[in-house]
Amino acid sequence: MKSKGLGDDIAKFTKATGIKTVVDKMAEGLNINCGCNNRQEWFNKKFPYRN
Repeated sequence: MKSKGLGDDIAKFTKATGIKTVVDKMAEGLNINCGCNNRQEWFNKKFPYRN
């Protein structure tokens, strides 16, 4: 999948390094939403890539 913006690249990095797994487990344990998707969309809108 080609990145639309910086948010997509950050999401790929956190998934590849295992950070996303840790954050998801912590958020699940605390019964809260981590906000990852909203943050990814925000970064994509603020820092889009030109295709």
